[in-house]
Amino acid sequence: MPSSNPKSSDKSFVYREFGNDNAATERPVPELPPQQQNLKVQASRKGRKGKTVTVISGFQAKPETLADLVKQLKSQCGTGGTIKDNEIEIQGEHKQKIVDILTKLGYKAKISGG
Repeated sequence: MPSSNPKSSDKSFVYREFGNDNAATERPVPELPPQQQNLKVQASRKGRKGKTVTVISGFQAKPETLADLVKQLKSQCGTGGTIKDNEIEIQGEHKQKIVDILTKLGYKAKISGG
């Protein structure tokens, strides 16, 4: 039976004591300099309908830093890419090229997997 109160239909909880509960669950990401980050670069096809993407993981950086880095990698590889779950995905198989670019930028990067 639908409720007559329009506000009760947006959320499923009954009582909330302190305003915005999302702020308490978000943790600040520590920003480490590139020399202290150990990155793994690997090619993956899982869940992508056979398309290969190069996944770079292990970042400990702010989203703004990742956005600048993904923009630079996309332009140097000549392909598309995105950021998902604090990992960068670049379309195609560019493992060695990305490792070279990241080491020039000061990151510790190595190829992971086969």
